[in-house]
Parts: sequence; C-alpha cells; structure tokens
Amino acid sequence: MKLRLFVLSVLALSLTCFTPAKARAIGAPAGSPAAGVAQDHGDWDAPPQEFREVQRQGFHDGVEGARKDFDNHRPPNVENREEYRHPHVPRDARDDYREGFRQGYDRAMSHMNSAHY
Repeated sequence: MKLRLFVLSVLALSLTCFTPAKARAIGAPAGSPAAGVAQDHGDWDAPPQEFREVQRQGFHDGVEGARKDFDNHRPPNVENREEYRHPHVPRDARDDYREGFRQGYDRAMSHMNSAHY
C-alpha cells in the first residue's frame, strides 16, 4: 500500500513539473519558436522591388555574406567580404552590385542581431 501511495505521489509531482509549454519545447522541431529559436516573419530578406537584376543578386549575396559572418562570429563589416570587394559581375555593373550587397548585408545583420538579443 505504501509503495502505491509513493508511486502515485511521484507521478503527480512529475506531472505538475512537466507543463504543456515544456512539453511543446521538448518535442518542438528545430527552428520553431517553442524550441527557443526566433522565427523569421515577413520577407525581410527580399530585395526592394525597384532593384535591377544585378542589385538583386548583390542583395542576396550580401544577406548570405552577413549570415556567414554572423555564424562565424566575425565583426560585421561589409568591406571584409571578398564578394563585395571583388564582385564577379561585369565592370560596368559593379557599383549597382555593391549597392545591393551593402543593403542586403546591413539588413541581414540588423535582423539577426535583433532576433538574437
């Protein structure tokens, strides 16, 4: 009889400590808000609609460059990205590419810093 009472007490205590919120966090897929990871809302990583194609390419490359720097704990500095300094686009498109790259890099860094603090 004492064993049954002990088991029921432990079971009741464990159920009160294991709340539904904790259950969702434990079983939540990676990247979900319950797993403690901020979820991306909206299209913050979409280039402005008025951008030309080479600017869009630069924007996307800037977002990826910022992600790499952020993931590798490098200081945020667009000037340190090889793709920015030496873009693989025609010479007459370099300024447009760099403009898009800088905007993508800055927006991504701003988003990632605000999402993790």
